[in-house]
Amino acid sequence: MIKKVIYTKNAPSPVGPYSQAIAVQGELIFIAGQIPLNPETGEIVGQGDITAQTTQVMKNIEAILTEAGVNWSNVVKTGVFLKDLTDFVPMNEVYGQYFTENPPARACVEVSRLPKDVLVEIECIAVK
Repeated sequence: MIKKVIYTKNAPSPVGPYSQAIAVQGELIFIAGQIPLNPETGEIVGQGDITAQTTQVMKNIEAILTEAGVNWSNVVKTGVFLKDLTDFVPMNEVYGQYFTENPPARACVEVSRLPKDVLVEIECIAVK
């Protein structure tokens, strides 16, 4: 198996022992869960604001997709983790702006806690 680490300074650096993304044999790209961190400051964006946090998460994912040489149309699966499912509608409004045609398969779950106590984390898988 050929495994390549994908890294961009335009998305937050990992806060633990993981990579922003891994490409497998040049075809599959697994993007680690992204939280709403500003890649320049490392600070949480939109404290308490699900719309602002989701927007930052999607920007972070987009930066990683770009570094991997793909875009939103290459995403085949996402996983959305919400601190509170009552935030589903505003999160989905932002999320939907990135997937206008043939959206990927998705799971969305409420979790008891996310890193740095953010409101949302999103991971995805893309295919070259």
